[in-house]
Amino acid sequence: MPRKARRLPPVHPGEILREDLLKPLGISINRLGRDLRVPVTRVSEIVNGRRGVTADTALRLARYFGTTPEFWMSLQAAYDLGAAQRLSADRIVRDVHPREAA
Repeated sequence: MPRKARRLPPVHPGEILREDLLKPLGISINRLGRDLRVPVTRVSEIVNGRRGVTADTALRLARYFGTTPEFWMSLQAAYDLGAAQRLSADRIVRDVHPREAA
């Protein structure tokens, strides 16, 4: 009987922000909040995985770091989808049946 493949937990965009940008560039959460003109608590919650990246925040991060808003939104979407799959995939497979072709 084949074993079910184990998925790695989804990576929160805040972890990417912290590990790939803030730490290497020596930018503090306080400084980023000030520079983005958002509450420092917003940045702290994102970096600590307690809050998602909104469209507004994605626009600000993209402008600041020279990325795109789509980059940040796709990280958030991938995280949300991965989290939903881990929580609900088995139940959905059990409860929702594919539509049959006519």
